[in-house]
Amino acid sequence: MEFTLNEEQKMLADMVKDFAQEKLAPRAAEYDKTANFPTENLKEMAALGLMGVTLPVEYEGAGMDTLSYCIALEEISKACASTGVIMAVHNSLVGNILLYHGSEEQKKKYLIPVAKGEMLGAYALTEPNAGSDAAHLETTARKDGDFYILDGIKNFITNSVGADIFIVYVTMDKSLGSKGICCFLVERDTPGFTIGKKEDMLGVRAAGTCQLIFEGCRIPKENLIGSEYEGFKIAMSALDIGRLGIAAQSVGIAQAAFEAALKYSQERKQFGQPICNFQMIQSMLVQMATEIEAARLMVYRTAWLKDAGHPFSKEASMAKYFAAEVAVKTTINAVQVHGGYGYTKEYSLERHLRDAKVTQIYEGTAEIQKLVIARHLLKK
Repeated sequence: MEFTLNEEQKMLADMVKDFAQEKLAPRAAEYDKTANFPTENLKEMAALGLMGVTLPVEYEGAGMDTLSYCIALEEISKACASTGVIMAVHNSLVGNILLYHGSEEQKKKYLIPVAKGEMLGAYALTEPNAGSDAAHLETTARKDGDFYILDGIKNFITNSVGADIFIVYVTMDKSLGSKGICCFLVERDTPGFTIGKKEDMLGVRAAGTCQLIFEGCRIPKENLIGSEYEGFKIAMSALDIGRLGIAAQSVGIAQAAFEAALKYSQERKQFGQPICNFQMIQSMLVQMATEIEAARLMVYRTAWLKDAGHPFSKEASMAKYFAAEVAVKTTINAVQVHGGYGYTKEYSLERHLRDAKVTQIYEGTAEIQKLVIARHLLKK
């Protein structure tokens, strides 16, 4: 088993790290404060091929493997978690759905600009009354000649502020549950489609999270992704890679908090010596470093499984569950290492802590991940 990155992956890691720390990290606090959508970040990332990392070269993507994507996403999230989740949704959910489930016409029209970062995507599954219970959507679609008419509301949709296209899940027959769900591609300026209120978030505040409103929204039949009633299967297949992306993001947030705590512990002096000399501080640093490394290895192995063509659903849920737990625990401990200063906005720790919490919630809560993992274990 090989545990070293190849030369291409090493070069990517160095390039993205330098870019993220030089360009994104200095802007992160301001984006967090204002909650403005980081359009400038995304333009610069597009120029580096980071908006279509794993998409094929034939569709203008970078053509890299899943491990490369996770490496890049970790570094972006380490610098700015809001930008990280925007990248994750655009790459993991939107790009992959178009690639694996879109028609050739849809790929030519939408996947190429998505891969080049000229068109930003969003993924609309969650509703006011359908979060973890994604099989019972209330947003409906009905056929009307060569069109479908969409009505309903979507909640907590990342990227909404800047998105050009939206992957939207609706039901054509509520009585069928998950078997009645369809998947559509909706353009931003479609009549009957409105971007609703922007959420004032605890963390990842610049991710452009909004409510979406559909009122008699007419969608041409060409914008149906896959076949009718195939939507739930499409949604679930995308969530595996989506969860892996959030696991990589969690590692990035945790690494940022750990590095800040390590640096501070070497500079802060109490009782005549740096606090890193005290065993209690060392114990926290050791725990942080060890758990981050374990989470990163889970992410890397899951990426390897996907690239090798093996099933990875269980491993993606395990990586997402564990890495999110590590991110929250690490950021809490990093605040503790900073003492009173960690509780102020003068340092980045409180932002990392707020950003970390949502990794236990979106792309399937920690509780849902446990159910998914348990289902896989009990199958055996």
